[in-house]
Amino acid sequence: MPVAMELVRILIRETSDSHVVELREKDGERLFKILIGWTEASAIERRLMGELPPRPQTHELLASVVEHMGGRLEQIVINDLKHDELGRGTFYARLMIRQGDHVLDIDARPSDAIALGVATDVPIFVAEHVLDEVCKVDDEAV
Repeated sequence: MPVAMELVRILIRETSDSHVVELREKDGERLFKILIGWTEASAIERRLMGELPPRPQTHELLASVVEHMGGRLEQIVINDLKHDELGRGTFYARLMIRQGDHVLDIDARPSDAIALGVATDVPIFVAEHVLDEVCKVDDEAV
């Protein structure tokens, strides 16, 4: 069962190519941090500040396309974490888009999914097994 999360903060590091989005379990204490790129970080920050760019950027464009095609983003689910041969992890996410009577389940990078969903207050979920693995790693680092 996916766990409901809320966006707690975004950390934009001026001297780094990677930035951090931090989510917290809505009815709990677990934290979920994910590294994201500059483009997604600036899109999320811009949306949180209520700033609209003069022309649609990628995430605004996608939101507009979904809306014009009769869809509505219902939720974001960060549903998996896979490791490569070097042990580096990659998170996976799904966009759940309602279009009429059915729900489209679309693969997405978590950073893009969050950037797309932030402005419209779309619920964010993380799969229990992903959250357990991330929190286990955090506990071992302490």
